[in-house]
Amino acid sequence: MLNNIGPMGLLLIAVVVIVLFGRGKVSSLMGEVGKGITAFKKGVNEGKQELEDQSADVARDVTPEDETAEKDKV
Repeated sequence: MLNNIGPMGLLLIAVVVIVLFGRGKVSSLMGEVGKGITAFKKGVNEGKQELEDQSADVARDVTPEDETAEKDKV
């Protein structure tokens, strides 16, 4: 469906949207969209950082099980 829309079609759609809603309304809407995208990216980055911090905090016991059993017996 969208494969047939060329640059002139997109320009026409943009002009119609601006005429219908006004430049101020479209501008404020795009500002809100930009803030939303920024907040989403910040949340994703914070989530990745939190996961990295949790994995770094967890100490892994890499001792083979045979040695661990011998230490428990002593």
